[in-house]
Amino acid sequence: MSDINEIKGVLSELDQEHLLQFWDRLSQSDKDELLSDIKEINLKEVISYFKRTADTLNENQEKLDDRMKPIPSHLYGAVSRTSPEHLQSFQTEGYVQISEGRVGVLLMAGGQGTRLGSSLPKGMYNIGLPSNKSLYQIQAERILKLQQLAFSHTGKQGSITWIIMTSEKTMEPTKEYFEENNYFGLSKTNVIFFEQGQLPCFTFDGKIILERPNKISKSPDGNGGIYRALRDKKVLDEIEKRGVEYLHCHSVDNILVRVADPVFVGYCVKRGADCGAKVVPKAFPTEALGVICNVDDKFQVVEYSEITLKTAEMRNNDGKLTFSAGSICNHFFTAKFLRKIIGKYENQLKIHVAKKKIPFVNENGVQCVPEKPNGIKMEKFVFDVFPFAENLVVWEVNREDEFSALKNSDSSEKDNPSTAKRDLFSQHARFIRQAGGEIIGNPLVCEISPLLSYAGEGLKSVVEGKTFQSPLLLKSSKEEITNGSNGIHT
Repeated sequence: MSDINEIKGVLSELDQEHLLQFWDRLSQSDKDELLSDIKEINLKEVISYFKRTADTLNENQEKLDDRMKPIPSHLYGAVSRTSPEHLQSFQTEGYVQISEGRVGVLLMAGGQGTRLGSSLPKGMYNIGLPSNKSLYQIQAERILKLQQLAFSHTGKQGSITWIIMTSEKTMEPTKEYFEENNYFGLSKTNVIFFEQGQLPCFTFDGKIILERPNKISKSPDGNGGIYRALRDKKVLDEIEKRGVEYLHCHSVDNILVRVADPVFVGYCVKRGADCGAKVVPKAFPTEALGVICNVDDKFQVVEYSEITLKTAEMRNNDGKLTFSAGSICNHFFTAKFLRKIIGKYENQLKIHVAKKKIPFVNENGVQCVPEKPNGIKMEKFVFDVFPFAENLVVWEVNREDEFSALKNSDSSEKDNPSTAKRDLFSQHARFIRQAGGEIIGNPLVCEISPLLSYAGEGLKSVVEGKTFQSPLLLKSSKEEITNGSNGIHT
């Protein structure tokens, strides 16, 4: 679409000619901005998305109880049910793949810290640890440590490619933050940034909404937009070119996440999985976590709102919840599987719809803010690829070891900076005790740098037979001394 007449023709064909209703009033720069907006959108694709959602707009949420089955046990591994020898074999496999450069991390980091009360990208948020490290820094240092561990186990130096999906609003601050901090010790060439896509907002009758006379109203396309972005930004091409075969995909806001977890990667590789999901047992039947299960012989995540209380409360003979595989946005994909998704199935992914109050311009070009929902925002979810997997496996981990979400400010009761700190401190105190040390003091404040230990390993020589006083910050000898900290260097 190069000239205005061609664009008018396309818009007319798609019944979207209203996008140019203020054309004659616009300045040249405003015209350029509007044309850029229109050209950036794959109009036929997004209108096909809307048509797929139209049938469900006025339907009540279907309850799936009668069609649900739990995950078969042969596809459902768990740390708690696996022998130390098998865990070791999975970890060794993970180390081998890392040392060969075949492992990458897909980080979903498009969110801003709005609910946390911050204007910064969520990955830059400082929750108030003794080290003052952000989520990005913690995760970068886990990657650094893991590369060292893989080298020490295999004798071969490999690197993990870190692929970070930002949004339009978080891209520049994130890139600047990494540059200012020298990529936290990682090689700049092994960190790739790409931007999440956006989808236009629609009225209920299928018209794309104008936010201003020269600007289309758009919203992020959800974490499932990662597949469109991998395609459109040519990122998967780069992943394949680098020889990366296995991707660990997770969201930025889990402070306990084991980035590129060698046990999880090794488990999935040894099982020949094209797709894997890490889960935690649901804490109670009505916990607001979706569950992974089998629906009509396909795996999917069923949201807690999609099943009745009776089904949510079902238990097995051993007393455990029948549907307990709580989804924590933590996945494994092969590069081949991602290529199949973006080449064949992306346009079949489920579209999730939210009815929203969306600012719009009236016939006079004046922006109005509606008092009730006037349109829809569309998004996709990262787990909506599960039905297309040929060999999906599930790996259950202990919540206290691997999952503590950071979503809300401290004014909320859960998933806030205080709960995230508490969970990290508790875990690190366990690491010290497991290595033969002790920590005393109340409140318990205990942080171990990822550069010292990725997941509790290597601490025996540092802590065995010693008692530490809270607050405690254990750092590696490579880290600079921070004034005013109670850091102990090793």
